[in-house]
Amino acid sequence: MFQFTSKAKTLAYSLILVGLVAWVAGYFMNNQGHAAEGEHHTEQVAAHDAHTEAPVDHGHEAAAAHEEHGGVDHEAQQHNRPWAALLVNSFFFLAIGLGALFFLAIQYAAQAGWALGLTRVMEAVSLFMPFPLLIIIILVVLGQFHVHHLWHWMDPELYVVDGPHYDPIIAGKQGFLNIGFFLVRATIYLVGWSAAAIWLRKNSMKEDEVGGLDHYRKNFRIAVAFLVFYGVTSSTSAWDFIMSIDTHWFSTLFGWYTFAGVFVTSIAGLIMLTVYLKGQGYMEWINENHLQDLGKFMFAFSVFWTYLWFSQFMLIWYSNIPEEVTYYMQRFGEYKLLFFTMVALNFVLPVLLVMSRDSKRVSGLLIFTGVFVLAGHWLDHYVMIMPGTVGSHYGFGLLEIGPFLFYLGLYILIVFRNLAKAPLLQKNHPMIQESKLFHQ
Repeated sequence: MFQFTSKAKTLAYSLILVGLVAWVAGYFMNNQGHAAEGEHHTEQVAAHDAHTEAPVDHGHEAAAAHEEHGGVDHEAQQHNRPWAALLVNSFFFLAIGLGALFFLAIQYAAQAGWALGLTRVMEAVSLFMPFPLLIIIILVVLGQFHVHHLWHWMDPELYVVDGPHYDPIIAGKQGFLNIGFFLVRATIYLVGWSAAAIWLRKNSMKEDEVGGLDHYRKNFRIAVAFLVFYGVTSSTSAWDFIMSIDTHWFSTLFGWYTFAGVFVTSIAGLIMLTVYLKGQGYMEWINENHLQDLGKFMFAFSVFWTYLWFSQFMLIWYSNIPEEVTYYMQRFGEYKLLFFTMVALNFVLPVLLVMSRDSKRVSGLLIFTGVFVLAGHWLDHYVMIMPGTVGSHYGFGLLEIGPFLFYLGLYILIVFRNLAKAPLLQKNHPMIQESKLFHQ
């Protein structure tokens, strides 16, 4: 049995506390900077008005127009940064848990035996998934009350025909992008994904107690149903939480692109957790062949992610349709360095480090590669979310570090607690020997 030590608990609670304090401190510092910048902007406008000779009315009208069309948006972007940073980290850690659930379901649906020794790890990580998803839903609700403006389509003035802010493109998407339907879909994600994770875990535990094939067959049916459900919701959730930030833009590949990122992120996380547990003296049944197969998945889906990234970019860039190419023009501007660093971390380094067969059997090299993959996909989420929410007001400070530490602490607390509740190897699974003797 895995022991969740008091030292690990202290570390988890410390990370949660430090993360919360860092984010709150960053929030107030951001607001102070926001207020100071606003005062500076007001002084500039006043000085401009004072030195405008004629006509005075026209000067005031110009200042007002600037404030309405540029200043307000500018202020909203700076105000968005704490919430955007929280959304980046929430979706990143959601990917780790959701991908683990998807991988677990695949093992049951394919009736695979090789990964049986990893089942408890995948179960524990998948049970972490509802927490970042719940925070994302809370962010959606806060946006409806204008606490932030991460999702531009929530502005009711955009839908007032003949109004000064009417947007026919966004108004045309109102049937899908409205707060009622949006929250219904988010609730379906939360309930559906969480139910699958809980049921798979529950039946697995009962299988340990009573044996037989009944609970294994139940998990098979649950896994198949979940994979069908996830096949739809993996795309719609990406459209909802990320693509709708850039409301005018769309990509038919975005669902697949996000799915590939979610899966490879979770595989990298599973590799690191498995190697850690084995290094602590647990999971002696895991051998180099299991790690090699996990490394194969990490390598293969890094390449798959790159294929989807390039396909999406190439088709949009080559067609040069204004409403599509503007997405990349924005990221080729102030985010250019981050954009291409993300591609290098997610493709170049995995290919160089774990392409060969032998490299995927070295746990240290897998950990090293996994760190870069996780960093690359965190940066991928950053580049997807930040340009449309904060524009030029991005950065890397307390606002970004705080939520990451908070989620890391929460991850350790929930995952380790679930690992300690059951034996790390199932007792009565029909494929125990197949997993133990994998490639032996």
